[in-house]
Amino acid sequence: MAPLFALSSTVITLLTVLGVIVVLGFWIAGIYNRLVTFRARHKNAFAQIDVQLKRRYDLIPNLVETAKAYMSHERETLEAVINARNQAASAAGKAAANPGDPAAMVALGGAEGMLTQSLGRLFALAEAYPDLKANQNMMAIQEELTSTENKVAFARQAFNDAVTAYNTYRESFPPVLFAGTFGFQHASLLEFDDKAAIQVAPKVSF
Repeated sequence: MAPLFALSSTVITLLTVLGVIVVLGFWIAGIYNRLVTFRARHKNAFAQIDVQLKRRYDLIPNLVETAKAYMSHERETLEAVINARNQAASAAGKAAANPGDPAAMVALGGAEGMLTQSLGRLFALAEAYPDLKANQNMMAIQEELTSTENKVAFARQAFNDAVTAYNTYRESFPPVLFAGTFGFQHASLLEFDDKAAIQVAPKVSF
């Protein structure tokens, strides 16, 4: 009977260890799944920003073409807007490929700030051209830009909220013990060098 008792004790011990391993596995899997969920939320939130930014970038060439008919000698300003637009579009593409990446977020924020500044200079010059200000196409584009700016502002806030929630969970205990191993890196907020960039549309009156 003694060997049988010893065998039973061994089986019980093995089953206990196995049970602990299974419970631990489910516990870690739960942490992993929550990290995946939080990351997916902020990536989806950035997708909404990307949609609005692309809309903004699509409007700018039309804006420049309309202004060119009245401001042909302001070539430097018009080219600056297009160059800033292209740089911002490139930065947005890289950010969309990896939302939350620190370098990508800083690059996009800086590019958007430069774009807003160049647009501001264009709109300031446009004040000296009454016919341009009264142009129906210009007024329509300005209205679309304003609407797009507002949508980007809301989308950016949603993205930053989602990033904050992700980072908070990732850096809490016990997820912080596994996040790095699982490849869940810290995500950065989307901020802008110019605090007026995107949050507030350029103040113009066409």
